[in-house]
Amino acid sequence: MSSPRWLNEALNRVVPRGYRLLVALVASTLLIALAIWRFDEMPLNSLLVPLVVASLMLGPRQLPWFVLFVLLVLALLVPSQDVTTRVALTVVIIFGLGFLVLVSSLRRSRLGVAGLQGETMFVDLRDRILRQGGIPALPEQWYAAAELRSAGGTPFAGDFVVASRVGDRLEVAVVDVSGKGQGAGTRALLLSGAIGGLLSALPPAEFLPAANTFLLRQEWQEGFATAIHLSLDLRTGHYDIRSAGHPPAALRHAGSGRWEVLESEGPVLGLIDDATYTVVSGEMRHGDALLLYTDGMVETRNRDISLGIDRMLGQAERLLRGQFEGGATRLIESLGSRNDDRALLLVHRR
Repeated sequence: MSSPRWLNEALNRVVPRGYRLLVALVASTLLIALAIWRFDEMPLNSLLVPLVVASLMLGPRQLPWFVLFVLLVLALLVPSQDVTTRVALTVVIIFGLGFLVLVSSLRRSRLGVAGLQGETMFVDLRDRILRQGGIPALPEQWYAAAELRSAGGTPFAGDFVVASRVGDRLEVAVVDVSGKGQGAGTRALLLSGAIGGLLSALPPAEFLPAANTFLLRQEWQEGFATAIHLSLDLRTGHYDIRSAGHPPAALRHAGSGRWEVLESEGPVLGLIDDATYTVVSGEMRHGDALLLYTDGMVETRNRDISLGIDRMLGQAERLLRGQFEGGATRLIESLGSRNDDRALLLVHRR
């Protein structure tokens, strides 16, 4: 139940909303200090409680001053203590943790939010990436699924999938940002939003050139990315595939049961201005399946990418066996390097 309006107004006159937590932490620190001074049983390390809470909750402007306040209180309390090795170690530990909190607050000031708020922002951005990779509703005769895995199992990855349905066309881009894990994941946070907007706003032939121009303008030190773009007509099964330095798509022909590698050429995104991307076109017939993936699925230090593609297609034939629902999950769990980001898209025409 919310507080009465008059009570909130009175509190705002005494303590503005943005300073209430700081005032509460200062008051709790003084109470703890008083207890340490009056009672021998109260340990000095009790001061760590408000220090840890402040490191999680206070913003970057307030946190450094509060840390200095806690350390000042500690310095005033030390003369009242019996100086022993244990007390000396406690003081050193608290000062050391205070220094670490100060350093982290200076780094956090670049973001401008408190610790938990910053984590919430990144979680929200991660969830947005996952939502963009969600496959939109498709007609009954089509099945599609995308799977992502990051290096080391971290929530952020440099590989991502963006999908959009525009009328009777399914537009999908599988992107691999340079680097891996959290380093590439931060760049993927920005790039995925731009890719998602371009994918649904531009004609298929203009998508990769526009994405290339966007990356060139970022001027990142590791500013390149590979991508493969699928534009699929859901009525006829006609597809156009364009690649920007990305591993080739693979098409399984239901009639022969064989996989065909669809080679398409084009430079990676973010390196060459006015790049052009050739198109590979064809038609998915009933029973056909299409795989788009990143190099983490097929490439390792000890294996060439062409051999990795052959192994992936062999595994696909064994794991799918006509059961395409859930096939993307089975493939990504059984293939690829656990030390590299991986992304996979499976499309099947029933």
